[in-house]
Amino acid sequence: MSGSITPRPPRLLFLQTQAEMAGAQEVSRLLGEQLSQQGADGEPACAVHHLFLYKKTSGCDHFPNVRFAAEERPTNMRSSLGLLKNLISAIRDIRPDVLLTFQHYGNVVGAPVGRLLGVPHIIANHVSAPLTINRAVRALDRVIGLSGCYDTITVNSHATWRDYSSYPTRYARRLVHIPHGFAQRMALLQKPDARTKFSLPQNVPLIGTVARLHPLKQIDLAIKTLASLSEVHLAVAGQGPDRPRLDVMAAELDVADRVHFIGEIPPSEIGTFLSSLDVFVFPSAAETFGLAAVEAAQAGVPVIANDLPVLREVLEVDQSPCAVFIDASDTASFAAAIDQLLTDDRLAHDLSQRGRRLSERYSLDAMVAGYRRLINGKRNDNQRQNDDPRIRA
Repeated sequence: MSGSITPRPPRLLFLQTQAEMAGAQEVSRLLGEQLSQQGADGEPACAVHHLFLYKKTSGCDHFPNVRFAAEERPTNMRSSLGLLKNLISAIRDIRPDVLLTFQHYGNVVGAPVGRLLGVPHIIANHVSAPLTINRAVRALDRVIGLSGCYDTITVNSHATWRDYSSYPTRYARRLVHIPHGFAQRMALLQKPDARTKFSLPQNVPLIGTVARLHPLKQIDLAIKTLASLSEVHLAVAGQGPDRPRLDVMAAELDVADRVHFIGEIPPSEIGTFLSSLDVFVFPSAAETFGLAAVEAAQAGVPVIANDLPVLREVLEVDQSPCAVFIDASDTASFAAAIDQLLTDDRLAHDLSQRGRRLSERYSLDAMVAGYRRLINGKRNDNQRQNDDPRIRA
């Protein structure tokens, strides 16, 4: 009696630019975690690997089967060639059945290399706001998409879809809309204990945000509001290159003692950090989804967000807003909105209740199911934006 051969599980490789704990990394971590388990309909568990072009922080060191093509961002031709050599070696070693690339450099570097190395199926993911992508890289992405290096291109919002609406049919027909799903941020501590954990002051109005410290996140605009909100403190969870400039600004405005930089914190502690806040502020200049703001609203924290179309889209339930939207560059309006949420208990309560329902809109299971369909080669036409006449079936 001959024995049957058990087929090996599909091998997935998640590839993106830098290793740090930000939105794109959290999405790939969640996807990898879920896809490594058997699906609800009996879909096989996948063998998941993660590969980063370079390491920014140690925030992704705990990912399973993780590799880094470089220990730091390349600064010259020699280090760039070393990164490319290690990238090729890693892909050859892993031999993925499906390569999922994230962020603009992850897409334009990873997809061509994967195609040249014979990866059967490549899924590119647009999780970088166009404002963050320079013209040369955007042009390169367009050429790569038209050349067929991407089998599928996911977008996470209608706003992101519209950003690519002018592209030729050969590119646009590969687009699939899969909204981000997220793990609900559970508070393990009450507000006083949460503030103690992060060395935050008690008995003060506390606003806060979770963001990479980058100029496009516009954390400086939140700091400016403190000049007219004499009792309010600001807590910032995240790290990045903008920290020195923000420190200087806080000192110049004489509010440095009320600005608290927490640093990068693991996903398991985000819920506790959110529970320490009275209001979540999100003045970012550009987003494709705004995962941090959605997570905060879902956790029940009243949110004030910059008035971007994509944030109005994602921070909504049944055509009702889950946040207060303001022009973050208008310091007086921004500060007034903060003061209103800190003093208007009814408004804060209503936003909190609506925000908690975002978990219904952005189900982690739905996101994972969408990716399973793509990995299995079953593109669901319902995922396409059929109101776009160029890509109707």
